[in-house]
Amino acid sequence: MAADASFQGASGGQPRNLDNPAFRVEDIHGMLDILPSFPGVDADHMGALGICGGGGYMLKATQTDKRAKAVATLSMFNSGIVRRDGFLSSAKDTTLQRLADSSAERAQEAAGGDIARSVGMESQDIPEETLKKMPTLYSEGYVYYGKTHRHPNSTFMYTLRSNLDLFTFDAAANMDLINQPLLMIAGSDADTLYMTKDAFAKATGTTNKELYLVNGATHIQTYWVPKYVKEISAKLVSFFNKNL
Repeated sequence: MAADASFQGASGGQPRNLDNPAFRVEDIHGMLDILPSFPGVDADHMGALGICGGGGYMLKATQTDKRAKAVATLSMFNSGIVRRDGFLSSAKDTTLQRLADSSAERAQEAAGGDIARSVGMESQDIPEETLKKMPTLYSEGYVYYGKTHRHPNSTFMYTLRSNLDLFTFDAAANMDLINQPLLMIAGSDADTLYMTKDAFAKATGTTNKELYLVNGATHIQTYWVPKYVKEISAKLVSFFNKNL
């Protein structure tokens, strides 16, 4: 089962584009509620896979939800710490100011004002020279999500009030609660690899765990480059066959 998160895409929820970790994690619990109702599904053999930001939320959900008997992530992205500290801790000096701004935005909305959102991917036109200076995650992500693989329901906008919840979210906190078999996959050249390594090191509750690096792959390339997708798919199939 795959689903759009609450407030996103084809799923319901107002205000649109709210990015609240509690709802994201609850969505996963809800999917595990629903899955056993489908014919042929064995509730004792359900696995969980999270990709990018979904990987962070999947880790958080399966720390407590033991209905997921095996857990895997691909290119895990820890949304909370990046929103709080900036990518590669580049915005730590503005954390409190950004929280103050988000608090003011929520107050404005409560008083009946417009909902403030970040700039959407579809409205951006980033010059080639600027892309070359950006972290690989963002330059390749701009092309993948904004151009070559863009979906009309995926805008990358989020409500600025979301920061009030995101800043205290850390997918790698309480990783010792995961006692299920764990596979964490990331590209060896991904500039997000530090997030996977951090969470993996903290997963002390299971001895059945593996950090698998896709040699030469960046974060975004693990999504679509055929040779990487083939390698990753084979690894996931083997992992779930063995542990489910």
